[in-house]
Amino acid sequence: MKLIKSKIAVVASFLVVGQVHAQSMPNLVVTAKPDIAEVEIDRFSSTSAVITEETIRDLHAADLSSALRNTPGTQITRYNPVGSFGGDQGGSVFIRGMGLSRPGSEIKTYIDNVPMYMPVWGHALLDLLPVNGMKDITIYKSPQPQVSGNNFASINLSTKTAGPNNGVSGNARVSYGSYNTVIEQVDMAGRHNDVDFTLAQGFSKSNGARANGSGRLANIMGSAGFKIDQNWKVGISGIALNNTAKDPGNNTLPAPAIAPTYDSAAQMVTAFARHSYDAVEGEIRIYSNTGNGNLNNDLVSGGWGNSFNNFTMQGLRWKESITPWQGGNILLGLDYDSSTGSVTSNPADSGALTGNITKTTLPTYKLTSPYMGISHSFMLSNKWSLVPSAGVRNYQNNQYASKTAPYGGISLVSDVATIFFNASQGVNYPGMEGPALQASIPVNWANQSWKNLSAEEMSHIEVGGKFFLDKKTRLDASLFQDTIKNRSIFTIASGPPFPPSATWSTFGQYTMQGVELSAQREIIPELTLFGGWTYLNNNSVANLPYVPQNAFNAALTGYVGKIRLSVDAQYQTSFYSQTLSRNTGSTNTTLVNGFTVANARVSYPIPALGKKGEVFVIVENIFNQQYSYRQGYPMPGTWGSIGLSTSFN
Repeated sequence: MKLIKSKIAVVASFLVVGQVHAQSMPNLVVTAKPDIAEVEIDRFSSTSAVITEETIRDLHAADLSSALRNTPGTQITRYNPVGSFGGDQGGSVFIRGMGLSRPGSEIKTYIDNVPMYMPVWGHALLDLLPVNGMKDITIYKSPQPQVSGNNFASINLSTKTAGPNNGVSGNARVSYGSYNTVIEQVDMAGRHNDVDFTLAQGFSKSNGARANGSGRLANIMGSAGFKIDQNWKVGISGIALNNTAKDPGNNTLPAPAIAPTYDSAAQMVTAFARHSYDAVEGEIRIYSNTGNGNLNNDLVSGGWGNSFNNFTMQGLRWKESITPWQGGNILLGLDYDSSTGSVTSNPADSGALTGNITKTTLPTYKLTSPYMGISHSFMLSNKWSLVPSAGVRNYQNNQYASKTAPYGGISLVSDVATIFFNASQGVNYPGMEGPALQASIPVNWANQSWKNLSAEEMSHIEVGGKFFLDKKTRLDASLFQDTIKNRSIFTIASGPPFPPSATWSTFGQYTMQGVELSAQREIIPELTLFGGWTYLNNNSVANLPYVPQNAFNAALTGYVGKIRLSVDAQYQTSFYSQTLSRNTGSTNTTLVNGFTVANARVSYPIPALGKKGEVFVIVENIFNQQYSYRQGYPMPGTWGSIGLSTSFN
């Protein structure tokens, strides 16, 4: 292991640490895939970053934060190698400074375009978003009403599908490493004429680098589809998850007698009907989700005691893409969501549960959101085209006033360059987090200040370009500005018992500006180097922690002979690390130092184990850096794993 780590360190030391904002073009022939996201531009000049199944493998990701750690414009937080302790600093993803405080509802997460997050508190639970069995993960780093609504940014996980030919294929992967860390993933897919199916299962666990740093993730998912005729297909899918994670605690304070745990579970069922004709294609999908996120034994000073949160989400997604004339496209769609839940609290006082158990059923929130858009591609010459677009999304909410969100853009496109501009309005409605917070505070039940809130709004503009200097070199640039108003905040007064009162209100306005620059180069056949830089700056630092002003990413990915090498590295400057920015009664003064972390995966093929058969070694934190995402929560030093992959078809 020491010999392997030293060889990897030599390779990694030649990396020019930088952020990667990779994009794809028709003439791109680079065959080595990066350990970062490939950026795509749609007909509305909006960008999305797509992480492929291969990248998930190369990053040896057991969860979403691992899969996104090298994605441009994102930052992650975590306590443990496996498992997320809630949706706060114990396991979160932040996009261009968004989602960086509780409730953090401006980022919504989806599986196959169906909402999957913790609606009681309005933010994602990463453990409810498995990465095994996924074809790809798409990150939308701005409001994109033509894709989804009620957010400022979003993440969608797409499950694998069966191939076009009859037969059954599958993959399996298992690894064992430091801290008794085990990761096991299996998936298979098959087709027989008009019937297809998929099945995937994942399990991972770790004792953690510190006492009480353990975590466990378990999930299973499957789907079945039936092709009615050449134009129509119907299907059903389901997911079940059960997870737990502990809080290792602040190492500058005495360890609690009982370590807090966060347990999460969910079930998702969806059914769809899909059609495809020459000029029209679309899908309608209905869904039902149930789940819970339960905090146990949070008995530290200011802790919440026990807080059990159950939720139910139901709704539909309908989308039609119409091509009424050559070069033109009309988009029509409708989203409907209904969510409800409950909070059961047993508060803590003086380091023990009070036994004053209360259960509150929260109001039902309903949101109906139709949208439409139009775009057209004008051929300016045999090399260049101009693609303008425009659209609008409307929101009808049963708790708050209606809103309308326009969007549009224009792109100048060729095989050697694309220059784009887009603008959009983001709308994010308050949800159950308002009454849930006040239901969790026994002496605060009568406070209904959440009813006086209004939808948060973001005005987003972005301009950028992607350029190919030759068939092996790509440059990307993006400049953006986000102006947010009506941000929901709360004030918790101090004093025993904790907390005595909480009042919701809105924060006036702030602006985030940013730059993303990157480059990639195939340095030798089958080996590609990526590097770049992201700059974020806002005019409201006191209200926005988790925004390193500068962040860099790098990756070296490809083949050296038969060996596949995947090295990724991240650097970010210092940042404020506690999510107090929604609570105006507290001051965020905890500054975490900047850090650089590099990781690597080396694999060697074993044909006897199938086309994807291999033995691999992973080394995390190659240079044994001391770093943390929260003060008093150090991440592990250098550690590693070894594993096997197999496949059949």
